[in-house]
Amino acid sequence: MFKILKNFFNFCDPADRKRFYASIVLSLFQALFEAMKIPAIACMMQALLDHSVTGKTCLTCLIIMLISIIGAGIFKSKATMLQTEGGYNTCANKRMKLAEHLRHLPMGYYNENSLGQVMSVTTNTMQNLENVATRVVMLVCSGLLTTAVITVMILVFDWRIGLILCGGLIVFFAVNSGMMKTSTHMAKQKIEKDSALVAKVIEYVQGISEVKAFRLTGERSRELNKAIDENENANSAMELKLIPYMTIQSFWLKAVGTVIVLASVLLHISGSMDLFTALIMIISSYLIYAQLDNAGKYSALLRTVDACVSQAQGILSTPQMDISGADITPQRCDIQADNISFAYDKKRIIDGISLTIPEHTTTAIVGPSGGGKTTLTSLLSRFWDTDEGRITLGGRDVREYSMDALMRNYSFVFQRVYLFADTIANNIRFGQPDAPMEKVIDAAKKACCHDFIMQLPDGYDTVIGEGGASLSGGEKQRISIARAIMKDSPIIVLDEATANVDPENEAELIKAIDALTREKTIIMIAHRLKTVRSADQILVIDKGKIAQSGTHEELMKKNGIYRTFVENRREAASWRL
Repeated sequence: MFKILKNFFNFCDPADRKRFYASIVLSLFQALFEAMKIPAIACMMQALLDHSVTGKTCLTCLIIMLISIIGAGIFKSKATMLQTEGGYNTCANKRMKLAEHLRHLPMGYYNENSLGQVMSVTTNTMQNLENVATRVVMLVCSGLLTTAVITVMILVFDWRIGLILCGGLIVFFAVNSGMMKTSTHMAKQKIEKDSALVAKVIEYVQGISEVKAFRLTGERSRELNKAIDENENANSAMELKLIPYMTIQSFWLKAVGTVIVLASVLLHISGSMDLFTALIMIISSYLIYAQLDNAGKYSALLRTVDACVSQAQGILSTPQMDISGADITPQRCDIQADNISFAYDKKRIIDGISLTIPEHTTTAIVGPSGGGKTTLTSLLSRFWDTDEGRITLGGRDVREYSMDALMRNYSFVFQRVYLFADTIANNIRFGQPDAPMEKVIDAAKKACCHDFIMQLPDGYDTVIGEGGASLSGGEKQRISIARAIMKDSPIIVLDEATANVDPENEAELIKAIDALTREKTIIMIAHRLKTVRSADQILVIDKGKIAQSGTHEELMKKNGIYRTFVENRREAASWRL
């Protein structure tokens, strides 16, 4: 229990940790004021036994009781406020840190860890900490402190009853320890099922068009329902396994209270305890464990808190790419790779490739599917770091650049375009949020998308759906190109930019690409012959190596993958129905 509380406090930022520590100090004062009820009761009991009850006695007891209630209320209010602020601030800050950390993780991380897990940690996990952790920490700390103060006071009144109380606490914490051990596995399983459920929901929603097109709604619904059922079972199993421990804890605390009553009566009958002390012990037996009972019930949730902290720390402890380079502006934009290798999940994807891409030239990368084309472009633009070898931009290792400085030199147009749920204008000016509207329109005209934008209900102020769902593939591609034109980087990376475009949009898209790539260094992945034959150099990538390189004319004179690729394309193009 104490280790989990320590881990949680260490997880908090220093300012929020101070809030929690301050709240614990205030909870101690709250416990002291709560314990003042016992002297108030003792004062009245003594007066009753001595038959000396007066108005002054009643007023004194009333004042002590009021001071106890008001003081405890004030300190509880202050402590609760500090703990709430600490909890919400911690989760807000950690969300920001997680987002910043994720931004600089290598892209390979997102292949190893599903989107559902990342989403679950940044949403469910942090929300659990936000809502559960603050309440649990508050109740547990308050219960432990109040019980400790009252135990000390009981020991002062009568050490024998104090020993009974301490013995009861030892057994209570032994049962609680068993509950914590049981909840360790259950809490981890609960968090895993939460992540799995989020992943299934995201997968189902994102793939709903394919699910309907292939009439798999029933099958996919069964998978989603299975994830929901497993999540429900994990939560139910956790509750069912912990309820017996909670029941035993609660029963034991009440049983110890009964033992204190019986012991007080027997000690008084035997003459070793006066009536006043016996009555105080009997009354105190009903107050001693009230706070601890709540703390014991909620302490089971500490394992959930611990699992949430571990998940968040798991992401935050994932090594980032070293982005602490210098703010460098290269004098030229040639790219060179020197014997680079890269492996993913122990499988070597790039194996000893060396290449040179001169400035203001076009390099086309072709090859069989799975040969390593996309991985190579990701390494050249430092989406990943190489395992071996080095890549230079303008003669300097890309690792010498800060990430922001490096990315200023690259613009990307991917096969799968992602647009944000915002206006078209804001999607185009994504890289330059303060760019004037005139610049946005100019970029849109160069990308051949101004005309269709003006036909939309609100023109450039039209809000498109998340992912650009309300636009066609060609329209999204052209907006993506307009975005890249706005950035005006010297190096353009085209990853199958025309692969999924219909013939009606292809001509417009090619015009847009021509406007984007004018006087730039171009790296393109392409399968269409017309987009590669005019390249200054063609690299044929197969099994992680450069199988062939040269111009279209040079490669057509050699037997190999490229010539086979071209001949197959020509044969396919000659088919007629």
